[in-house]
Amino acid sequence: MKWIILLTITIFTFGLMFIGCDKTNILSGYDTVDEETYELGPLYCAAPPPSPLVTVEAADQQLTLWPYFGNDLYGNPHDPINLIFVGQADPRNLRAALMSLDGDRTAFGFPADFPFNCTWRDCMGDIQSGYAEPDGWTGNTIQLECGDYQQVRFHLRFFKAGEWTIGNCHIEFLIPGTTQHQVLSWELAEQLVTADFVRSGLLDPAMPVIPAIGINDSPWREIPPYIYNELPVELKMLTGGPLGDVSDPVPLWTDGNATILNMAQSMEWTPFEDHQSITIDFNQVVPKPFCNGEGYDYVFVQGPIYMNQISKLSYHGQYSSRFTASGWLDITPVDISTDPPTPLCEPYRAKIRQIQATRLSDRASLAYYFIYQHEIPDEGSYRGYMVSEMRIGPHDNNHYALNVECE
Repeated sequence: MKWIILLTITIFTFGLMFIGCDKTNILSGYDTVDEETYELGPLYCAAPPPSPLVTVEAADQQLTLWPYFGNDLYGNPHDPINLIFVGQADPRNLRAALMSLDGDRTAFGFPADFPFNCTWRDCMGDIQSGYAEPDGWTGNTIQLECGDYQQVRFHLRFFKAGEWTIGNCHIEFLIPGTTQHQVLSWELAEQLVTADFVRSGLLDPAMPVIPAIGINDSPWREIPPYIYNELPVELKMLTGGPLGDVSDPVPLWTDGNATILNMAQSMEWTPFEDHQSITIDFNQVVPKPFCNGEGYDYVFVQGPIYMNQISKLSYHGQYSSRFTASGWLDITPVDISTDPPTPLCEPYRAKIRQIQATRLSDRASLAYYFIYQHEIPDEGSYRGYMVSEMRIGPHDNNHYALNVECE
């Protein structure tokens, strides 16, 4: 997940910068996610289409889409689309198909070892934005993991795009002492998900898998040396990179293609309610996430983050999830040119809170996040706050806001 830091709801008193939106105070009252009920209020804003758009074809249908997913509505690409679903492609169908499978993938060449023998479940993860015509912006209302959030996992996001579903899957590991995951491979995860849908028996036997050639750039993103050099050899092998230490970032290879899976059948949905709680103890030097000058500022972070999520599917077929993260952290700016890093000032405190909510029904989908990062007290070097909020709903009911202030 993003480096979750630093929050108080009192930020609602500050002004925010909006994209494509003419509202004076959308953060008040009914327009926000209520902390207790997580009910989403109406926000009426418009964000322009991202660029570039590409068109894919399958089963005598066409879909024009942005071949990436982002963390905002500015069209800044973050993850590449590597999975596209057509036919019986509702994300609830896709979730049910994967949840029905065991972890035996040996017939497809995967070893009978963790994480390749994992089974799928609902999971915690960031809300992202996607785009496809004619419906416009869409958010990931369902996300699944195969593996373990706190170790290594395959992480899969589903975005409803009209009658299609678009998605990304990657294999990632949790950077020790943080809530941040590092992607290790796009291609390996794409292959595993494809194998699982073949195993499901729900693909069209006449044309089960269709390639979408060259829709995004290759390579895509990279692993910084200070992270790569700490990876065990087994994880370095998954990246396809060198097995020894490196001095330059290691690119994440991808062929630039997406796999289109032609779903001829669906599975019956089973109502459920799933509760998850994870505590992450920060104890790591990390790049300062905002108010970071030229990008060379680092901080040593200590303290617990408490994360909770409830995911459920109602008897009426509505899927919903709600997630919160909160805690206090001790922050110490450090000079990483020394070993060990040298503190640059006395530690200060940071309070955090993050809220996410999603909803998917036959009529509409909604995805929302709110993050506020505040270093306390306000006065002093290296201090600042950041607040970010995004909501994606039907009928261009979309909104993105970001405000950063530094001492």
